[in-house]
Amino acid sequence: MTSSDTPQAGFPHGAQVISAFAKELPETPGVYRMLDRHDNILYVGKAKRLKRRVLNYTHLDRLPMRLRRMVAETVQLEVVNTHTEVEALLLESNLIKTLKPRYNILLRDDKSFPYLYLDDTHDFPRLDKHRGAKDEKGTYYGPFASTGAVNRTIAILQKAFLLRNCSDREFLNRKRPCLQYHIKRCTAPCVGYVSQEEYAQQTRDLKPFLEGKSADVRQRLQEEMVTASEAQDYERAAVFRDRIHAISLLQSKQDINVENIQDADVIACVQDAGQSCIQVFFFRGGQNFGNRSYFPKHEAETGCAELLSVFLTQFYHNKPIPKQIFVNEAVEDQALVAQALSDLANISVQVSVPQRGDRKRVTEFAVQNARAALQRHVSLQIKDKNALEALVLLFDVDQPFERIEVYDNSHTGGTNMVGAMIVATPEGFQKASYRKFNIKHAAASDDYGMMREVMERRFRNVDVIDESFPDLLLIDGGKGQLRAVHETLVELGLSDALCVVAISKGPDRNAGREEFHMVGRTAFSLPLNDPTLHYLQRIRDESHRFVIGSHRIRRKNNAIKSSLDTIEGVGPKKKKALLHHFGSAKAVENAGIEDLKLVDGISSKIAGKIYYSFHEDT
Repeated sequence: MTSSDTPQAGFPHGAQVISAFAKELPETPGVYRMLDRHDNILYVGKAKRLKRRVLNYTHLDRLPMRLRRMVAETVQLEVVNTHTEVEALLLESNLIKTLKPRYNILLRDDKSFPYLYLDDTHDFPRLDKHRGAKDEKGTYYGPFASTGAVNRTIAILQKAFLLRNCSDREFLNRKRPCLQYHIKRCTAPCVGYVSQEEYAQQTRDLKPFLEGKSADVRQRLQEEMVTASEAQDYERAAVFRDRIHAISLLQSKQDINVENIQDADVIACVQDAGQSCIQVFFFRGGQNFGNRSYFPKHEAETGCAELLSVFLTQFYHNKPIPKQIFVNEAVEDQALVAQALSDLANISVQVSVPQRGDRKRVTEFAVQNARAALQRHVSLQIKDKNALEALVLLFDVDQPFERIEVYDNSHTGGTNMVGAMIVATPEGFQKASYRKFNIKHAAASDDYGMMREVMERRFRNVDVIDESFPDLLLIDGGKGQLRAVHETLVELGLSDALCVVAISKGPDRNAGREEFHMVGRTAFSLPLNDPTLHYLQRIRDESHRFVIGSHRIRRKNNAIKSSLDTIEGVGPKKKKALLHHFGSAKAVENAGIEDLKLVDGISSKIAGKIYYSFHEDT
């Protein structure tokens, strides 16, 4: 259902459009979208009674400034009717995440979370981290707030439970124990140093620990330690002692654990100076799996009640939902949000504000962390704002920089060449806009040719008035890279539309002695402690991190792909079918014979050849 009705006299144009459209709406649940004259989505909203809700936008004196601006730009509306208000809420959340309307509250950081993965289908289960779709058989524990949190947890769990983390291929091909055994993080089942039953007991200890029964596990280990000590088997007793110590270390490293909280998320919202921080703590099995901070984009007049309502529906749209969610303030439409989450998770989900006891204490702890994170965030924004203002003078431009793109290249001896672009704005790094370029045409080890190819692909068909068009290009390199970029932009007719700066390490490649190169200017440096230099170093280092990570992934995948090339009977067509079916080269390597036979064109004979090429000793 759409509308672009002719305005009525006496009303601002947008309000007239809304008023005329609302007259045709029913008093039923649904979702409405407001569009501007370019058909861009301005706002997505849900309503229990569409007609009444949409008519509210015609009372301009009751609207905050953000919504007044939205109404002024509105020339058309679209509506989707739903059966219930819960359906409307879920649809609204989905559309906001997909369309990212300008006037909605947006959750910008939407990365998936890592998990602990226990491959308990194997005779000797493997403990590892996992991110992404849970399409492998096994047990997943989490989510954890970050990769660092799950890595630290795995390192200590290996000390406590001595499970392997090697791949099945490594496990099958191992002839002698690896380093993990020698540093007492594995019992080396790969070479038969532990029986299957003994290893199974290690796994049986781990599972209840991760499910919150740490006291039972500790008690059993203590009994084993005492038994070994009484039998004067002091070496075995020492092993149990070290395992008990590792369990204590893991629990002490978690900032807070609450016995009365098993599976729950604790969410706190704080505000200051028109900005907000929402802190999420993950508790699973009575243990704290870490926390993460979010800084949603919103107008200054938006309060925590509205923020939390929008945050919960956006955040849990594609994430596991616990049975309990504790918040520090009442949520707008709290009962409706809880019902929507319950429908989404197919379990009963409670959203509540703790009033006393341990739950109140842990919620206050989350508030303290949120407040500290917001202070750091605001402080960093102020520093970045000052640095951006200083860049205007430093690089002699007329307007402040709203979008900075930083470029870097990476390769190993001319192979697996990758270029990368990261984006920095006054609000910080815009990771959703990061882009990598697999270099296809430049000669091996030709850094200048790589940079030319990246520039051609990035700017070949762009519009200078597009909001994604940058104000500044920061190139990692010296005069040669600058010349390559400038010549390419001249060919594309964009040399006058962009400020281009190359940053090189300077003498002896020392950080802090960077030199800056611009067309028509002599190379210059900044004082060692200059905040502007620190800002430029930070965004340059982010490009290093991103391009090196992208290069490593390509190198790893190509190493496996090249293995497929050596298998008799597997040509380009079959290789393409395998990669398309399994999604990645790594998945092909881990596939079983029966799985390989499911791919079009892969016979039992070829499946066997592929499997045994990766599992030579089986």
